[in-house]
Amino acid sequence: MTRTLTTPPASAAPTRTWSAVLFDLDGTIVDSASDITASLAHMFESLGLPVPDDDTLRSYVGPPLLDSLRMTAGFADAEAWEALNVYRDHYDRHLLRSPVFPGVAGVIELVHRAGIPIALATSKPESMATAVLEHAGLAQYFDVIAGASEDEVRSTKADVVAEALRRLQTEGIDTAHAVMVGDRGYDTLGALANGVPTILVEWGYGSPEEAGDALAVVHSADQLRGLLVG
Repeated sequence: MTRTLTTPPASAAPTRTWSAVLFDLDGTIVDSASDITASLAHMFESLGLPVPDDDTLRSYVGPPLLDSLRMTAGFADAEAWEALNVYRDHYDRHLLRSPVFPGVAGVIELVHRAGIPIALATSKPESMATAVLEHAGLAQYFDVIAGASEDEVRSTKADVVAEALRRLQTEGIDTAHAVMVGDRGYDTLGALANGVPTILVEWGYGSPEEAGDALAVVHSADQLRGLLVG
């Protein structure tokens, strides 16, 4: 995020022990915006359409892409699916280039070492998300990896968070005091729909206006570590 957010005062910061931590992927764990927008630009070019400006392309990062193609690009259903397939074919060849944000891998490892179950909850297709975590050497720390289904039936953040919680519960993990870590208002709203509070990270792709419903906002991996494991 290229802006400054106000972190709640120490008295307002969460102090509970979390029973599980759910992480978003794009903009939270990995810096994937440039690779995603490059594949989006390729998609528009391949379809013979003007490439939107950078700000518009970045607005696609985070929400379910099929929905964005319908609402932002104005595609009909069949056109949106054609565009999505073109995008995925290109992005699938580049998704492993996205680096992990500085310090985030260490936070995830510390949460794991503290004995707190970890789940991924991302609107990226689950197969792609799994490949990214495996490539980054982080998949070993996740009890559950939940993402969008390939047919996009499960794609909203609320549905993905619900699926992550369901899988954790199936493994006998307590989710009564779970917390979501994300970078966009979509993460906050999707988590709140499942009764889960959200800690937003400043290094992602959100805006100040998206932070209103967050439990807390952090500007560094060290701050995030403090709120998750103390």
